[in-house]
Amino acid sequence: MRESSYIVAAAMLLGGGAHAARAQSAPLVFVSNELSKNVTFIDSRTNRVVATVPVGGRARGIQVGRDPSRVYVAVSGETPHIGVNTAMKTTSSIDAVVAIDVASRKIVRRYRVGSDPEQFGITPDGTRIYASNEDGGTATAVDVRTGRQIGTFVVGIEPEGVSVSPDQRWIYVTSETSNSVSVIDAHTNKVVDNLLVDLRPRAAAFSPDSKRAFITAEVGGSLTVVDTKTRQIIKTIPIERGEGKPVGVVVSPDGRRVYVANGHTNNVSVFDARTYKLLATIPVGKRPWGIAITPDGRYVYTANGLSNDISAIDTATGRVVATIKGGQRPWGVAIAR
Repeated sequence: MRESSYIVAAAMLLGGGAHAARAQSAPLVFVSNELSKNVTFIDSRTNRVVATVPVGGRARGIQVGRDPSRVYVAVSGETPHIGVNTAMKTTSSIDAVVAIDVASRKIVRRYRVGSDPEQFGITPDGTRIYASNEDGGTATAVDVRTGRQIGTFVVGIEPEGVSVSPDQRWIYVTSETSNSVSVIDAHTNKVVDNLLVDLRPRAAAFSPDSKRAFITAEVGGSLTVVDTKTRQIIKTIPIERGEGKPVGVVVSPDGRRVYVANGHTNNVSVFDARTYKLLATIPVGKRPWGIAITPDGRYVYTANGLSNDISAIDTATGRVVATIKGGQRPWGVAIAR
């Protein structure tokens, strides 16, 4: 079936129950740009760029915490900073998660989260940041209020994706080279399990009830579904016959849909979160990596790294309704809740 056929066939399925009335003040969309080292602010009501904020380093992971007045961005230098052994590994002065004040559009704080941070998660209560240290095989936890490091965890090789469960119990860290997902218990701040998944896992997203985790595998070309209670793999779903090279993943606020950004085939796959069936394939820009959904579930945004733009998808129709010019090599997307 062609992509256009998927869109037509799934339009009604995509929209059901997803469209609560939009808030009077539409949320801002924040996009990190790796090559131009800045963050693009987009008004989701008009889909127009309203600001561009420099961050002084490679901008990759991006999140909005409990406080919508702050957006957090992982920045790092051009090359990893590794000594002769782990104990000698150094951190560049650039490596940090920076907090940007949304109103003033200025960096107001820098959090030292270890060397070469790529992605990170913020606990729902806004008190802790968990960041992956790509060149060190570790993850680092930081207290948001004090900036103090409260934990360092040995995870897999070349860790990247970090996701915190909505119930604030689990942190999943994907590691590209070891094809694993490390499970950190947020209550004890200890690694309690390592799950083997498909080749080169990149990102993880939890269902709103925290019962399921959805993990993309770029080289494996698949989406893995995990039962978070038993920590067993329920299903591994091929995407685009294994050719999609999926990276970003997000679950709709109502828990009914899973959206996956396929960097190689330049589209977004939409799955039913309960049956795991493919509902739609939506063409977007070139090399979509980061993906996010508005709090009302009405729009999905992708960061398209090779076309230097952002696609806005109407989830009711399954069509791109706006293409927004971004910075150079857009990487991640975050939306205020």
